[in-house]
Amino acid sequence: MLKTLTNVNVWVHDQDEALAFYTEKLGMEVRDDVTVPELGNFRWLTVGLPGQDVALALMAVPGPPVFDQETRDQITALMAKGAAGGLFFSTDDVKSTYEELKKRGVEFQQEPTEQPYGIDAGFRDPSGNQARMMQPR
Repeated sequence: MLKTLTNVNVWVHDQDEALAFYTEKLGMEVRDDVTVPELGNFRWLTVGLPGQDVALALMAVPGPPVFDQETRDQITALMAKGAAGGLFFSTDDVKSTYEELKKRGVEFQQEPTEQPYGIDAGFRDPSGNQARMMQPR
């Protein structure tokens, strides 16, 4: 049987830029940052929220031989549209978290909005990935 979810893949254009965003702006911590020369300098980079076991694997979109160029271009195009997946965070106070993150330079696509399930707000990372934060009712 499966035991725990450990990592969730997030495609990024630039791992250093993503690392700065997720740590400096969102307050995550680095879990792993390992470069493997034997695999063409593949970089395994993960970050996570303090006190939480699940980490985000900030993965550069690979080209050949992993993905052919057409597939790589399709993933990159989906990222630009914000359609390559999404992250959902919870918070005890969406409005104060929204103000704090805005001060850190996070650009929001949706301000805190009352929804049937609570209050939520939406933003994107520098690679275009959608993220939402929600305060449950």
